[in-house]
Amino acid sequence: MNIEELIGKMTVEEKISLLAGASSWRTQAIERLNIPSIILTDGPHGVRLTTASEPGEMLSKTQPATAFPIEAAMAATWNEPLIHELGVAIAEECQYYDVGIILGPGMNGKRSPLGGRNFEYFSEDPFLTGKIGASFVKGVQEGGIGTSIKHFAANEQETNRMVVSSEVDERTLRELYMLPFEMVINEANPWTIMCSYNKVNGIHMANNDKYLNGLLKQEWGFEGLVMSDWGAAVDKVASVQYGLDLEMPGPGHRNAEVVEAYRNKQITAEQLDDHVRRILKVIHLVLAHKREVPSIDVDHHHAIARRVAEEAIVLLKNEDYILPLVKQAEVAVLGKFAEVPRFQGGGSSHMNPALLDIPLDEISKFAHTVYGAGYDETDNDELLTEACELAAGQDAVIIFVGTTVKIESEGYDREDLNIPHSHTRLIDAVSKVNPNVIIVVNSGSVIDISAYESQVKAIVQAWLPGQAGGSAIANILFGEVNPSGKLTETFPLALEHNPSYLSFPGNINQVKYSEGIFVGYRYYDTKKLDVKYPFGFGLSYTEFEYSNLRLSSSSLKDGDVLKITVDVKNVGECTGKEAVQVYVRDVKSTVLKADKELKGFAKVELIPGETKSVQIEVNERAFSHYVEHLGKFAVESGEFQILVGASSRDIRLFGTVVFTSSGDLREPLTLLHSLQEWLKDGRYADKVQFVISQMSQMKINEDNPLYPVVLGMPIRTILSSLQSFGYPQEVVDQIHSRFSEASAAQENV
Repeated sequence: MNIEELIGKMTVEEKISLLAGASSWRTQAIERLNIPSIILTDGPHGVRLTTASEPGEMLSKTQPATAFPIEAAMAATWNEPLIHELGVAIAEECQYYDVGIILGPGMNGKRSPLGGRNFEYFSEDPFLTGKIGASFVKGVQEGGIGTSIKHFAANEQETNRMVVSSEVDERTLRELYMLPFEMVINEANPWTIMCSYNKVNGIHMANNDKYLNGLLKQEWGFEGLVMSDWGAAVDKVASVQYGLDLEMPGPGHRNAEVVEAYRNKQITAEQLDDHVRRILKVIHLVLAHKREVPSIDVDHHHAIARRVAEEAIVLLKNEDYILPLVKQAEVAVLGKFAEVPRFQGGGSSHMNPALLDIPLDEISKFAHTVYGAGYDETDNDELLTEACELAAGQDAVIIFVGTTVKIESEGYDREDLNIPHSHTRLIDAVSKVNPNVIIVVNSGSVIDISAYESQVKAIVQAWLPGQAGGSAIANILFGEVNPSGKLTETFPLALEHNPSYLSFPGNINQVKYSEGIFVGYRYYDTKKLDVKYPFGFGLSYTEFEYSNLRLSSSSLKDGDVLKITVDVKNVGECTGKEAVQVYVRDVKSTVLKADKELKGFAKVELIPGETKSVQIEVNERAFSHYVEHLGKFAVESGEFQILVGASSRDIRLFGTVVFTSSGDLREPLTLLHSLQEWLKDGRYADKVQFVISQMSQMKINEDNPLYPVVLGMPIRTILSSLQSFGYPQEVVDQIHSRFSEASAAQENV
């Protein structure tokens, strides 16, 4: 496809027709020029290709495909190569169904555990989100299928998501909510990006010139196309003016508005051609990578889904080493989710699984089981009584509980962190007749486990584990697989402890991200608040020992890469995998920073007694923060600690490096800053000493009680005071000139 030649042959009306879809799931074709339509379909944990014409037919008329674990589970693997493999499998299924673009992965953050769509997002940490997201995108696109990373940006809630304005300061946006998108663009070059419904600081993302044109396309150099979320282009003309390339869904009912705006010179030919060029480029990529896939290897993809689910499962509690269970034990399996599995979330990612493992059936392959539903949608006394009778006298009891689609789904946020009362009621009753209770939790994000945590021997956080979740859970419970998942979001002691508690979800007009950069463990660890389970936490059936930390250098400068090497030994009795985590702490900063931030990780497998050296590299960006007055990420010179551990609260080793930056990041001082702040700054001591000498002549020195008062005054106020005391105007002007020159010089640093 010769894109420039095609653009030259297209009429204005044809160009504008390309800027909107032809239908719900197809781009516009131009038959005269042999420009075909391509298919887009929902993701992100598998291909949700629907032929439905009515919303109510969405599931019944959806093609079967592998339902992989949700994104929250993918991230809990901490395994980039595995997620890459998952992406390749999704691409193969897209090729089979002639899909060109899959809508995912979701890259949004988790500022509140109440976010209804948190299950579709990777982590509360932007670095982990960026790395796992990049692996997903690389896998899919290496398979010849485009991705659409979403939802750009600051779309962390479902309440009022189509109209609310996310009010976020620039540093928080760049460091938390835009960083994952930036990382994926740099590392994986996604073919498309989907903008979100919401406004950011008062401007709809679909026509946000600052972030679509200025940030995405210019600063970051994004070369793909920007599409709208379905129905997010509120102002069609403004969206064309300010960076949106493709409005979805189609057909383009507002094309005439764009034609008129073009004729009135509100939209330029250059703008129009840039949009068309980006759309044609993606169509060309889809066509160039199209290949014949006569069939899907359903069993192979199911096996990949199982491995992801196995590595995602997090063992939260294992009292008295009740797990793994002995094979052929007498086990009661309770809870409806064991028979009708809760394996995926609700909303646009809801799939028709190609296969489906039933947990009860899979557990029964390892043990002698009896089963009781235990609960339904109400508090059913009959089911509860039956469950207790079945549990009594068994070697162990496995209870399946978790959230329901009424609690956790796209479209609405959660009201609290609770699971249904009928679930907790079952746990409470059964634990009184059998002490060996194991809880399997199926949820897409954080839940409150305090009501039953003390009543049970083990807690297995299985997430919404996809179609192979049943066999994955059974393999973990009976020791066929050693759990290696680690939490990617903090489980707080109480919802009220969450830093967004008082501001989430805001009102219909705006939601204020008043917690700033202090989200998740950044907040809990900095505040030294106790949590139920920290970020990065997860138990194993073995133990790992960390030793011999080596840093490639003790001093760094701009552009340097630090190699961090640590020895990890399996000191237990079975093979296991460990996610080694590297955090960076700025020892002393002139800006407010979190106690520590994740900047690297690696997963390693070890047999009993084996030691491996794990090397993780971090670059300059790991030590930087976004400097608003400079408009860029930069490093402030100083000392940094390198923290290596098994979670954010389990730091095993640490070292220190000194970073010497070429620039001075301190904010410029002005006449509004106090004399005390100028004194502490030290860059222009001679200017300050001149004022001190003038004050001494007024007998305002360290022996004068007024001295500390004057130190706290802005320079502007001191100048006024000098004038009121009758100081010569030329002296006042001289002081004003010196401080103004100093301020201007700092602004130019």
